[in-house]
Amino acid sequence: MKKLILTLSIVSLFAFKSQAQLLPKFQFGIKAGANLTSLSGSSSLSSDNRAGYLGGFFARFGALGFNFQPELYLTSKNVDINTSNNASTKAKFTSVDVPLLFGGKVGALGFGGRFYTGPLLSFAINKDKNFFNAAGQAVKFDYKDSNFAWTVGAGVDIQKISIDLRYEAGLSKQTYIDGSTNIKTRVSLFNLSLGYSFL
Repeated sequence: MKKLILTLSIVSLFAFKSQAQLLPKFQFGIKAGANLTSLSGSSSLSSDNRAGYLGGFFARFGALGFNFQPELYLTSKNVDINTSNNASTKAKFTSVDVPLLFGGKVGALGFGGRFYTGPLLSFAINKDKNFFNAAGQAVKFDYKDSNFAWTVGAGVDIQKISIDLRYEAGLSKQTYIDGSTNIKTRVSLFNLSLGYSFL
């Protein structure tokens, strides 16, 4: 009898927690992490990943197993640029990024998994535009003031702790200028972050 009561209690608890995911819920928290930036979209240009950072805030609105998660964070993006003529340059830029993510969530008892996708708006606030390559030649990476990307990722929630891994595919074209040569490219990155929810 005791085993039956215990089993029914555990099943009821799981059912209650699972049903709770269907109810409206709001979360707000902070996040920080690291990223790896790369360039793509040009056969005349390649890049080596360099680490950057990110830090900011997120909100999460959930109901019926679905989530809307807007974020606002500061991010530093660094990349080594290599051209077909063996010239190399280091570029660095800082931006305020605003992802608008839509997805779903599964789990119970404070543990869950999330998956999401959505657009990202990026606003540059500091960027190295004019610099010299390894050969001492003046070059320019014309990083736009506002940019668009598309994000896809997944996360794990452990009580109030969130761990997220995502990929941001750059949609806006940037221009690398080396003398009379203009090369179009896109900035993309992976980022790994740790978040804490206050609500």
